[in-house]
Amino acid sequence: MVDTVWPADSVEFCPHESASDIFVCGTYLLEHSTADVVHTASDDDKAHLEPDNIGNQRQVRRGKCLVFRVTESRAASQVQEINLPAVLDQKWCHTTSTASPVLGVADSEGNITLHEWHTGECQLKTFQNISCAPSDVLCLSLDWSTRRFPTNTLGSLVVSLSNGSLCVLKPDSTGEVSVVDKWHAHDYEPWIAAWNYWDTSVVYSGGDDLTMKGWDIRQSFSVTTIQSHPHTEHLIAVGSYDDSVYIFDARKPIVPLVRGDVGGGAWRVKWHPSPTRKEDLLVAGMHDGFKVVKVHGEDLAWGITKRFDDHKSLAYGVDWSFAPPDVDGQTLIASCSFYDHALHLWSG
Repeated sequence: MVDTVWPADSVEFCPHESASDIFVCGTYLLEHSTADVVHTASDDDKAHLEPDNIGNQRQVRRGKCLVFRVTESRAASQVQEINLPAVLDQKWCHTTSTASPVLGVADSEGNITLHEWHTGECQLKTFQNISCAPSDVLCLSLDWSTRRFPTNTLGSLVVSLSNGSLCVLKPDSTGEVSVVDKWHAHDYEPWIAAWNYWDTSVVYSGGDDLTMKGWDIRQSFSVTTIQSHPHTEHLIAVGSYDDSVYIFDARKPIVPLVRGDVGGGAWRVKWHPSPTRKEDLLVAGMHDGFKVVKVHGEDLAWGITKRFDDHKSLAYGVDWSFAPPDVDGQTLIASCSFYDHALHLWSG
């Protein structure tokens, strides 16, 4: 048994083949500086997440990254101690054998610090500190994207924050890691964020709001329209400003089944009201007119079958008639546009 002195909350073995006998342990000490009283997480499960100021007392969160080597007798021998703000989580980046092991540490002052393992010197060396949030926000967890497919370079990171947000960090061409995206994800603390290692466009998160959520991080656009399919269960059409319509299976809503380019941003989508034309979708394409799209086959092949471009302004409203089709099998369609205040009837 090893006494870590301060309360310990995370342990991570190094996955690199050259350092598989190395592991780290993170510690977290909560202090009220004016009273010289030490509080630990055992006093109250969430005491360490209270506001920094309580009355006249200033909370100070201190931590250490303790580095250990496993001996031949399977004992833990400490080889290094790194002073940090309180440590909430730690993860090693999974890299190939030709790259150096790198450890990411999430701390109580909104930072992710990156540390490279130097085998010859048997120590971690800090090479970057990334601020993800103000110093009164805690980084609660982190995860690297490369677990399933290790790389020669650093992977991406997802980090959960005590203010309910998630952020994604990525390295640039020089290897410098920075925050590239951040969004509010939960109403209470998201204790965990993790990648889908098989599809790294997807991250998961969960927390004290009693929810687990999945996020497609490619979709950083506004959703403008949604319609469930009236004749095919589980299918949902979703439009966005990014000139696309996405078809989702409601049972697996993280990744779309298909993405179709409709041009100009999709303001409205309408499935055909008849089950005999259940593959037809009507789209108001804002800056690129109105279209009838066919989404067919097991692979949901996407194709535009008709356009209507007589409107001279933003294509907003559109709908199918529920009346029987005409002699050519076409359905009456109404469409309207904004600044030219125009309404048209046409068939498709």
